[in-house]
Amino acid sequence: MSSRNDTMPALENCFNEFESLISNLSESDWQTQSLCPDWDVKGVVTHLAGIENLLLNWVPQNADEWPPFPKMAEFESEAESLSAMELLDRSITIVNDRRKELAELSDETWDLECMTPVGPGTYGRFMNIRIFDFWVHQRDMTLPLGIETNDSGAHAKIALDEVHGSLGYIVGKKIGLPEGMSIGFRLTGGIERDMFVNVDGRAQVVDKVDGPSVELVADSSSFIMLACGRVDPQSEIDAGRISWSGDNQWGEKAARNLRFTM
Repeated sequence: MSSRNDTMPALENCFNEFESLISNLSESDWQTQSLCPDWDVKGVVTHLAGIENLLLNWVPQNADEWPPFPKMAEFESEAESLSAMELLDRSITIVNDRRKELAELSDETWDLECMTPVGPGTYGRFMNIRIFDFWVHQRDMTLPLGIETNDSGAHAKIALDEVHGSLGYIVGKKIGLPEGMSIGFRLTGGIERDMFVNVDGRAQVVDKVDGPSVELVADSSSFIMLACGRVDPQSEIDAGRISWSGDNQWGEKAARNLRFTM
């Protein structure tokens, strides 16, 4: 897991980009359908701001405690009655309050055990998941709006870490790569990273594989969004943002079956 020194600047990147994006949306932009089927852009903003709002003043008391997610319904109800500009102001206030709170948070609180959306963890681990959430949802908004994003930086690396850590599951369960085979992922673009999975009894992330059975080359942002089920694999294949070599059958199957979350 990333250290607090890595996570805090990355989270600040997320806050800055979120503020910049929503501050420059037109009235019609707020009503644009996002890549999340159930949400327009306003719905995505409500989600991101609402989660940060429920985290305000939350200090987990034990390892089995969940963040106060029930508060989300109250915030969503409030947001329904707000205009886009009112929600913008409310969201920026929440983000600024979170900045202050996080800056004053003790290391002891950062390391407290709690439940997270991916299971048992710590408060700090939950902040890495928040980075992943912000990074993906930012693109849920910008891609339909045709707004360019900076896909590099500390927050992008931590967002990719969340997918990297799940590659064993993706390769073993979603792709179904057979025993004795291996796969390499060579990412380009905003983040350059080589990742490998070997199937030996089960699919496991490993540091290196010489001559993998399959190699996928992908734009890092496309790779993350494919893993999140946000974009159509065929469109990314046609655009040349993902390709493969080695075993053609399993290469194509891998490119089309990266989704592990939504």
